Amino acid sequence: MPRVRKGAARTKQRKRILRAARGYFGTNHLHKYRARNAVIRAGAYAYRDRRNLKRDMRGLWITRITAACRMRGTRYSLFVSGLKNAGILLNRKMLSQLAIEEPKVFDQIVEAAVKASRATPEKQAA
Repeated sequence: MPRVRKGAARTKQRKRILRAARGYFGTNHLHKYRARNAVIRAGAYAYRDRRNLKRDMRGLWITRITAACRMRGTRYSLFVSGLKNAGILLNRKMLSQLAIEEPKVFDQIVEAAVKASRATPEKQAA
């Protein structure tokens, strides 16, 4: 039986890898083996950083809410516990946007949260 070489399949594989590695520095976009390693590593970083982006954004929203709460004379922790006690179900992204775009509405939310956080110790004592 004659020996079979991978001609077309191997060329297709190399083209796919080199196309994915376009724009990479040095030989990482020229040599198949270097490009393959670079593409795999880039995929791993992309996977990791899609999750880290969510984490970073949540931290940003919390920082914004903290600043807005301090401007209104309360603390972030008291504000969040007051929201839970008042039954206000807004996530941190929405609270951050409200603090920036609708300060009057955010003032009302802060008042309700502070009122609810002050009311809870009386309930616990009784």
